[in-house]
Amino acid sequence: MPMPLHPTGHLHPLPRPIADDGDASRFCSTCAFSDACVAVGYGKPELAELHCLVEHVGPFRAGEHVFRTGDPFRAIYAVREGSVKTRLFDRDGNEQVLGFYLPGEVVGLNAIYPEHFPCDAVALEDTRFCRFLFPAMSALAARLPAVQRHLFRLISKELGAVSLLAGDHSADQRMAAFLLDLSARYAARGYSPVRFHLSMSRGDIANYLRLAAETVSRVLTRFRTQGLIGLEGRDLLLRDPGRLRELGASLLPE
Repeated sequence: MPMPLHPTGHLHPLPRPIADDGDASRFCSTCAFSDACVAVGYGKPELAELHCLVEHVGPFRAGEHVFRTGDPFRAIYAVREGSVKTRLFDRDGNEQVLGFYLPGEVVGLNAIYPEHFPCDAVALEDTRFCRFLFPAMSALAARLPAVQRHLFRLISKELGAVSLLAGDHSADQRMAAFLLDLSARYAARGYSPVRFHLSMSRGDIANYLRLAAETVSRVLTRFRTQGLIGLEGRDLLLRDPGRLRELGASLLPE
């Protein structure tokens, strides 16, 4: 259910996702591999090797690079706390936003081949990571089928992430699908699916969705007027996910 408003009509202060480091038997709350491992009976004690591969890095402050285009590929980065955007610059120096990464998601998988990072990764806010050296991670995955399958699943998901940009869709359809995609990704990590913080700017959202920044502002204003969302600064409340899903249905998985 949507969270209530203050009597003034403003949103309640929004709690931010914070990584829980777990303990001797529990995984971190934002672990990118825990769901797959637990599902097949691997617990933390059984995955001591995986735990030994992890290096906690950060915080990276907003605007700082996690890696840059052309850097040698040596590790993948699982977001523990915060968020990241990936981007490219064209020959004319224009930025192209490729995607956004939330707690529990892995950045850098698109560098496995050709063994250097094909884009920049930039922190959108204070962000911390689990860094996995990839040669050791790959060797471990070959011995633990659940880890290997999950790694392949993450790579497949990365390849399919462009679906929001495919085809000839309206600004309303793209924005509705974008908000519901964020909702599903937060829900998958145990956070609220209807209330979350937009760490990315409207300019970044517009760039990613291939829209003008003014168009994004107009669509969000229209959604708020229609009672589909509540928005205060960057704190978002999905008031009517059903109607948003109707709008974005052609861009969303069934």
